[in-house]
Parts: sequence; structure tokens; C-alpha cells
Amino acid sequence: MAAPGAGAPGRLVQYVVVRSDLVHQLSWPLGAVITQACHAATAAIHLHYGDPDTQRYLEELDSMHKVVLGAPDEAALSGLSDTLTQAGVSHKLWIEQPENIPTCLALKPYPKDAVQPLMKKFKLFK
Repeated sequence: MAAPGAGAPGRLVQYVVVRSDLVHQLSWPLGAVITQACHAATAAIHLHYGDPDTQRYLEELDSMHKVVLGAPDEAALSGLSDTLTQAGVSHKLWIEQPENIPTCLALKPYPKDAVQPLMKKFKLFK
């Protein structure tokens, strides 16, 4: 994998992965699930604010690119978080409090080709 933050060229993207079972099986309101994704994306940007790719992403404010994917359940989301950690991919696993429920995760902005292979088993969130 290319060194994160090394000024790598290419389209920057922020991936957000949301548990689809929250809506489809557990009947969470869609707005509540969208809120979880917003929390995770904001937290990932905040935690990696000084990263060169994050700064470049924020400089292109009107052309930011996010991809929102669905994880089928908590196990898949946690497994993805473990995989990303092992691969050295910076992300924030959002855990809703006080319930202590992992709901989604967001990567810091990366060149798409650097992280897309790790995300390919997840489909667009529906």
C-alpha cells in the first residue's frame, strides 16, 4: 500500500461504512443512522486534521468525494475495523453512547486507489 499522507496523487475519497442492519432489521430511523455516519466522518477528519491528504481534501471543499457503503451487521463492521487497523489504514470506529453500540466507521481521506481494494466487498449503502 502507498504510504498514507505521502502527497500521493489521485482522487481523494473518504469512505464511510454504515451498518445496514440498523435500518433494515433493527428499525432505527434513517435520520438517526445518517447522524451516526456524520459523527464518524467528522471525527475521522478531526483526528487526522494535520494529515496532508486530509488538508488537501478540505482545500477542495466544493468537490469533496465520499463513498457510503453498507456493512450487513456489527460483526462485519468490527471485522473491517480490524482489517483496516492491521493494514495501517487510519479510521474512526464510531460507537454510539451510552448504548456502546458500534454503528459505523469512517476512514480519513485517502487516494481512492490506496484503500479501495480493502473496501470492495462492501456495497453502496441502500
